[in-house]
Amino acid sequence: MRRPLSFFIGLRFSLAKKHNLLLSFVSLASMLGVSFGVLVLIVATSVINGSINVMRLEALKSVPHAVIQGIFPLENWNQSINQILDLEGVNAVAPFVEGEAVVRNQGNLEFIKIRGVLPEREQTVISNPSQKYLEVLHDLKNTEQGIILGTQLAASLDIFNAKSINAVSLESLLQRSSMDIEGFKVVGFADFGLYGNSNLALINMKDAQSFFEGEPDGSVKLRLSVDDINNAKLIGEQVENIYPMVDVVSWDEAQSSLFTALNLEKILTSIMLVMIIVIGAVNIISTLVMVVSNKSSDIAILRTLGATKSTIMKIFVVQGMISGILGTLLGVSLGTFFALYAPSISQIGENIVNQFVVGGNLYFISHLRTQVNPYEVIAIGAVALLISFFATLYPAYRASKIYPAEVLRYE
Repeated sequence: MRRPLSFFIGLRFSLAKKHNLLLSFVSLASMLGVSFGVLVLIVATSVINGSINVMRLEALKSVPHAVIQGIFPLENWNQSINQILDLEGVNAVAPFVEGEAVVRNQGNLEFIKIRGVLPEREQTVISNPSQKYLEVLHDLKNTEQGIILGTQLAASLDIFNAKSINAVSLESLLQRSSMDIEGFKVVGFADFGLYGNSNLALINMKDAQSFFEGEPDGSVKLRLSVDDINNAKLIGEQVENIYPMVDVVSWDEAQSSLFTALNLEKILTSIMLVMIIVIGAVNIISTLVMVVSNKSSDIAILRTLGATKSTIMKIFVVQGMISGILGTLLGVSLGTFFALYAPSISQIGENIVNQFVVGGNLYFISHLRTQVNPYEVIAIGAVALLISFFATLYPAYRASKIYPAEVLRYE
């Protein structure tokens, strides 16, 4: 198969650099610079993806996939549940009442959210598969004035076993009404996730309606569990089409500040790490400029033999892209490997250090979670190749501007 002249000569120029140690070193440095930039960028984005995924899972232990709130038609929430369950993508629906309150135990006082639920329906919408959680929900159903505390909340209140605590709604507290203080019996503790363990408690819905009676927090809302959490907002819009008087808030809207900050951090980190690839590309420019200087007589001869300016440009674009392509492939391969096995690698490093340190009990990041997104890996590779391509244009343009007569005058 015949190869284009520019590709063949560019490949020959690249292989010939082994006779020039300086060019070989600079070319190797440019390739490794691109590789390192791609590697670090893939690992960093995978770590951030893993962190976002973990935080999402933790948030969804207490945050509903979507919440429907309003006055009409939720007065008859049983009928509304049946209609919403007919929508595609909806797994389950459960009513709840939620409001702010203050709980107190032996001088310890905490501001929390109290959520009134129907335990038999609540277990169909939770994103917490813990069997212990299901058991305490069953105990709550069979306990009058019972309450389930988040694990961190219970520790803050110094509660480690079943006992009674006092609670008052925030509205009543602001009105200085001491008659609305109610006692609840702790039936158990539950893992409400990283963002709910310290400020969430569950009670029976009928107790919550009595607790928040006459307050805006006493209105019934509906909690949705959906097949795909990424489609929670679209499903919410379908609900709004059926019930124009209600408002639907998806989980990503409820936690928008957190995940917007995480995504912004990911973007800024990626932009900074792209600079490493750019530095590698600068080395490609340096390599090609030196090659053009050393090959000026060869370029002049090619021009006298009929090579056009575009052919000369293509030759040096091919030569520069070889470093870019090899560096990108190496970076993608190593970056994907380290991103996939980062937790195992960190665990091995932790064990090695602890073996050589007397009394060592050091912990690295063995709990690290990563998530490799194939589309992001492809995008990073494409960006690296694009940067490498642009880095070849200036030296290639300079090569095309060499005039044979000036170079060969003294040959």
